Amino acid sequence: MKFATLPYFKPFQFDAGTFKFDLIAGITVSLVAIPQSLAYAQLAGVPAYYGLYAALIPTIVGALFGSSRQLSTGPVAMTSLLTAASIAPLAEHGTEWFYSCVILLALLSGLLQILFGMLRVGVLLNFLSHPVLMGFINAAALIIGLSQLPTLLGIPATQSTHFLLDVWQVIAHIDTMHELSFGFGATAIAMLLALKKFAPKLPGVLITVVLLTWASYAMGFADMGGKVIGIIPQGLPTISIPPLDWKATMTLLPASFVIALISFMEAMSSAKVIAIRTRQPWDENKELIGQGLAKVAAAFCHSMPVSGSFSRSALNLASNAQTSLSSVVSAVSVLVTLLFLTPLLYHLPKPVLAAVIMMAVINLINFPVILKAWRASRDDGIASVTTFVATLAFAPNIQNGIIIGIILSLSLLLYRMMRPRIALLGIHQDGTLRDAQRHNLPKLHARVGAIRFDGALRFVNVSYFENAILKLERENPEVDHILVKCSGINEIDASGADMLANLITRFKSNDITLCFSGFKKQVQEVMDRTALSSQIGLDNIFSTDQEAFDRLYARGVLETKITPPTLSVI
Repeated sequence: MKFATLPYFKPFQFDAGTFKFDLIAGITVSLVAIPQSLAYAQLAGVPAYYGLYAALIPTIVGALFGSSRQLSTGPVAMTSLLTAASIAPLAEHGTEWFYSCVILLALLSGLLQILFGMLRVGVLLNFLSHPVLMGFINAAALIIGLSQLPTLLGIPATQSTHFLLDVWQVIAHIDTMHELSFGFGATAIAMLLALKKFAPKLPGVLITVVLLTWASYAMGFADMGGKVIGIIPQGLPTISIPPLDWKATMTLLPASFVIALISFMEAMSSAKVIAIRTRQPWDENKELIGQGLAKVAAAFCHSMPVSGSFSRSALNLASNAQTSLSSVVSAVSVLVTLLFLTPLLYHLPKPVLAAVIMMAVINLINFPVILKAWRASRDDGIASVTTFVATLAFAPNIQNGIIIGIILSLSLLLYRMMRPRIALLGIHQDGTLRDAQRHNLPKLHARVGAIRFDGALRFVNVSYFENAILKLERENPEVDHILVKCSGINEIDASGADMLANLITRFKSNDITLCFSGFKKQVQEVMDRTALSSQIGLDNIFSTDQEAFDRLYARGVLETKITPPTLSVI
């Protein structure tokens, strides 16, 4: 197995034109990143400054060691939710142990990503199919939005092992709502919607946060029972070794794997879009290492797990960022905020951050994509719907939903591999060889049966292929030649070769000749190496279907010569 080397720093192009674009893009992204970081820290269940710390050094590390120039690394909604859900069964919310577990989770998930990248197994992440991912994202987006209801309404939150029951409790006690908190939250939602519709180029999140923070200060929202961000420590984060605990490490490993998987899928989606738009290459294994190093950096900064942000990366791209310097500029803006502006954030209402989170995840909800998956393939639809339902049912332990989805999709894939498409063939009226059942065609010939196998002939499906051939023999007692159309067979293993050898021996004893047409080169080579070709007989191996029919006619098996204008399979 080849190991990837640690990625190197991506060079910056400090020409005037590039620097100008990167500077503008970095400042633009920071105007969104700062309020989002505060909001996602709230979603992860940690103090607000954890979010700012996560948008500082980890952002720079992700930019310098990743492969995508415009990918913006930092706090994101999905990873924040997974963090809170993973720690909830292990530690009480708001305790120092809870925060220690969050830091440990960042370290573990980062180390896993680095390991995956160095082992060059980034391509294996494709085992998480798109329908499963969409089912999970839709459910997680609903959970994220609903999880902010207590903060938005100013109702004390209850946390149990059943998230949907907790939501019902909030709805049942809506009469205890803090009206002013709801007023701030509803106003924030209205402002965000209005700014997005009528002034999409303006930093709507920043404008909303600034104005409502000022309103909170002016009317004394905190003194009237409202919850605000409070004191945010000024200065740089302390760099130190993350807290280590063996028991907690073993407990958090499954959750770390899920976060490593999901967060990279989110980053990979952004990187793919960027690569298509900019026509710049990117390396998934290098990006794995870069994202892993960013998480490790977050742990050493005593912060929360980070990932590639789809929304901020899209903004970075739209702002015409040219290099990773734009992310560094964004991080410097966060640094300025930590050094000089934290006192201004004291009166930021938490219901406003809840509204920011809700509006950020509403674009993730996309039910038509699940319907599209169902229309494309029933198996994909089942996997997507099952993942969606399981994620909601297991919340707050939403990692169980994605694990169930992965297992189900792989199981369905294995089932499809075990039962590939097999078609009995007949001559269509236009002279082409087609699926007899689909086109309602008569038998090819009383003495000749033709069958096509669409798939690799491996140990998982050899019995299925064998049963189909034997069924053809049983249902057609007059058949003495069976032609296997092999154009759909891309591979054959030892089990497939043994099965064919046994079939040939059995059919010879019953005076039935097994013929093959259209072998691909790699399949023919396996048959030659295993001496299967000689057992079949070179006279029974044909390069094309037309050659097969010509030879069978010459042998007297067919009374009339079949000469279709174009012999193809549909």
